[in-house]
Amino acid sequence: MQNEYDIIVVGAGPAGTMAARFAAEMGVSVLVLEKDRDVGYPVRCGEAVSKAGIEEFIDSDPKFIASVINKFSFIAPDDTEIIIPLEEEGYVLERRIFDYELAKSASEAGAGFLTRAYVNGLLFDNGRVSGVKFEHQGEQKSLTAKIVIAADGVESRVGRWAGLKTHIDFRDMESAVQITAAGINDINNDTCYFYFGKEYAPEGYFWVFPKGNHSANIGLGVGGNIGKKKSALSFLNDFMRKKYPQASVLTTIAGGVPCTPTLNKIVAPGIMLVGDAARQVNPLSGGGIASGMIGGSIAGTVAAESIKQHKPDYILEYEKKWHDRLGKRHLIFNRIKEGIYNFSDEKFNDIAHAVSKVPVENRSIGKVFKTALFNKPSLLVDVAKVFLF
Repeated sequence: MQNEYDIIVVGAGPAGTMAARFAAEMGVSVLVLEKDRDVGYPVRCGEAVSKAGIEEFIDSDPKFIASVINKFSFIAPDDTEIIIPLEEEGYVLERRIFDYELAKSASEAGAGFLTRAYVNGLLFDNGRVSGVKFEHQGEQKSLTAKIVIAADGVESRVGRWAGLKTHIDFRDMESAVQITAAGINDINNDTCYFYFGKEYAPEGYFWVFPKGNHSANIGLGVGGNIGKKKSALSFLNDFMRKKYPQASVLTTIAGGVPCTPTLNKIVAPGIMLVGDAARQVNPLSGGGIASGMIGGSIAGTVAAESIKQHKPDYILEYEKKWHDRLGKRHLIFNRIKEGIYNFSDEKFNDIAHAVSKVPVENRSIGKVFKTALFNKPSLLVDVAKVFLF
């Protein structure tokens, strides 16, 4: 290790590793500090992502793809099932392998990695972040950097230490739980399944994502106010008792998903936030892999440009570049979410019945949303912006 780096990235998830890679590719020195012993572990994710979202950054590779998805199945509260063909393939990933491959690509670009490095403070120089404090192998250490990129997840401690407001209202945090289960024999490996309604996931949705060999990621996310009344785990246990009582549970994960638009401020002197730390999750779906990589790539590029140009304040461009690329779109997704997640079971059933009358070959995700929001003209405009243009 050097004593000083141009950029230190805290967190080796997809957002952090992409920030590191894109910065390193521009010739600046980069070190990634990861608190866990392995990059990509533990997995806290449904692992579903679009093919395009992956291939912007890394070639698709069977070794990190558990299933290739070309259909969605929406199941209404009355068990009406609607199959929606996808215009473009998606994947259910093996995140442990995928994240490792992303880190390798960053390392090949010149970024360094240090695992089991627990960041516990920041260094400051005249009010500007100038490095990090961390514990490694039982020793307290510190490193200086021109820029720190925080990719340390929801309610980023690193961002908070720098004075950024990273806390989130519990009502904006999805309470999520997921298992990976074996013995799931009645699903198709090319289809992601989504269940809606009060029985499954009020103010959210329930998912079954196939992972091949009769296994699947099965989980749900519900609004924070719902989770206070009945836990997400209780909903999951009810589902498993009803649908898959003989299944074997291989892993269990739980946590919060920030389903809100991007933080108002994701940059401060000497520091940038990416991924979950910046709320770059899609607020409608809760998916954050592709959007986190996009945020990381923008941040890494802007940070490197700032250093190479000797213009510390250039990092402020990151906010605009992010909002132009995805942030504005996420605002639209959030409005659509607010229009859908409070639907009654009867409304979900009506939507399913209406879409079921459309021939399968003519169905699309955009048409489903248009049907759902038929009586909400202002939100129909938002749907048109996202799906039609």
